[in-house]
Amino acid sequence: MHRWILATLLAAQALPGNAADLIDFWNTPRHGGNSFNRLPPDRTYFDALRGYGATWVRLSYDKWQPAQRDFLLGNADHYPGLPPADLAQLRETLDHAHAAGLKVVIAPLSLPGMRWSQNNQGQFDDRLWQDKRYWTQATAFWRDLAGELKDHPAIAAYNLINEPAPEKQGGLAEHASLAAMQQWYATAQGGSRDLPALYRQVIAAIREVDPLTPIMLDAGWYAAADAFGYWPAPLADDRVLYSLHMYEPYAATSAPNMTRQAPFAYPGAVPFAGRSERWDGERIQQYLQQPLAWADAVGLPRSRLVVGEFGCMRRLPGCRQYLEDVLTVLDQNALHWAFYSFREDNWEGMDYELGSAKVPWRYWQAIEQGAPDPVPRQATNMFEPIRKRLSGD
Repeated sequence: MHRWILATLLAAQALPGNAADLIDFWNTPRHGGNSFNRLPPDRTYFDALRGYGATWVRLSYDKWQPAQRDFLLGNADHYPGLPPADLAQLRETLDHAHAAGLKVVIAPLSLPGMRWSQNNQGQFDDRLWQDKRYWTQATAFWRDLAGELKDHPAIAAYNLINEPAPEKQGGLAEHASLAAMQQWYATAQGGSRDLPALYRQVIAAIREVDPLTPIMLDAGWYAAADAFGYWPAPLADDRVLYSLHMYEPYAATSAPNMTRQAPFAYPGAVPFAGRSERWDGERIQQYLQQPLAWADAVGLPRSRLVVGEFGCMRRLPGCRQYLEDVLTVLDQNALHWAFYSFREDNWEGMDYELGSAKVPWRYWQAIEQGAPDPVPRQATNMFEPIRKRLSGD
């Protein structure tokens, strides 16, 4: 643990003038929400999130109207440079968040060679994990973006890519045993599916233009809580945060479950990793012990672990209990977290301020017309597990 303290002291000495050390923001538990909206959020949106007591927002821009093929990337098939109009829109949105008193973590859903499936005709894009020339383009993109954003006062971290899955078509089963994951990584190491190696390359480029801004790294297999297990050690950069997402058991918490004739219940028996298991608060606690055990084993402080997303379908009976069970574990371990999602304007499945009721037709009309979301929000019983923790009740 001493090396982390020493690194922090040395970094503080290197700060120019009276500049704030952004890693200090993450030294105490931070709670916030995810913004994955189709329209760039305005000041009112951020004020509402801050009004609940949130301190940060994880912001994705991939649904916004791009100047070219892909927002901010220009084209994920071949990165040509940051489109000025997209960059200006992002800056304006960051200004709104800053004015509301929120810190922002930028979280792209796409990189060169890895276009987000919902912007890719529903197809998983594996090119980044097959060809390292896309690593070069992803590195150039992040060097450019960090150079542009490093001095913006809203920025609290760069989340390099949302939910990477190099393992998906690389021969490793989801939720495989720790031994199987470690064996797989022994063969993947150094190749194009080596996620920690990609991260090291991108971080090195960012640090050429921005030595201070914290960097957030999602685990593999869509940021699964068990997917840090095969990492032999944290990265050398001490301004790195390690992020996981919590939707397990996915078969119960996700949208497809709501279309089943008899949806899986929570708590209850749910398929997971090829077998049926009972999922309840105790099982959630067991599952979330895996990243904690990894952090402890490699000497990583808990303050560097983040649950970047968690949630469940709000119309699922038991969703409120699920949120309570997950948050109980996060509270017990003083982890940073951001719930999914806050006032999403193109998908209402995990918008807990809506309770469990259907949204009115005008919500869907606004999406078709490209108009702002017209449905008012309010604190509901469904939202209560999150609200009370944001507010410190």
